[in-house]
Amino acid sequence: MVKRGMGMMAAAVLSAMLLAGCGQNGQDTERARDTVVEGSNVVGDDTNTGNDGAGNLSENRTDTEDVASMENQSDGDQAAENGSTQLEVRFGDNGEAFRMTLLDNETAGAIAGYVGTSDWRLPIYERDADADYSVLQYYDIPSRYEIPSDNPETVTEAKAGDVFYSDPNRIVLFYHDAEISAEYTKIGTFDATEEFITAVEENPVLEGWGNKIIQISRP
Repeated sequence: MVKRGMGMMAAAVLSAMLLAGCGQNGQDTERARDTVVEGSNVVGDDTNTGNDGAGNLSENRTDTEDVASMENQSDGDQAAENGSTQLEVRFGDNGEAFRMTLLDNETAGAIAGYVGTSDWRLPIYERDADADYSVLQYYDIPSRYEIPSDNPETVTEAKAGDVFYSDPNRIVLFYHDAEISAEYTKIGTFDATEEFITAVEENPVLEGWGNKIIQISRP
């Protein structure tokens, strides 16, 4: 009976040890499962290096987006600082496009606003006996457009590429340097390249009309 009792005690102790081992294995398995779940949120090693790698990738992507955003903002600020609105001008129906940079005044703003609504196609007249058409051209804007004359001044000198507004409703372009005396509001400038001057001078007369034309639009 003593031997039977000792055997039973040994069996009980062995069972207790087995149960304790299973419990420990279960906890280790659960911890391992938690580690895998956390690791699955990142792409990398089965160690902390994988987490760091994912963090670095995310930070690098964020840094790149921030830099791009800052560059775009800088470009926008630079454009606002360096220039006003630009209009696209063609001399003739099939002429090359040239950019006119507008000044920041009420007259230029009104013209840009109207052109933004509808492109302009204006005739070029050469009927003024007092005008020197070897250095300038002018374009009459239809009277339905109300253009304010913003602080006109007496202009005594014009450079090639200068554009002025003459009240009422007339745009005057100088494509060569000139000494003048007139009341104008300056509204913009062209880069007076050889190509630009040639386009102005060689603008053809429209067949059956007797006038040249100029087209003005927003880029």
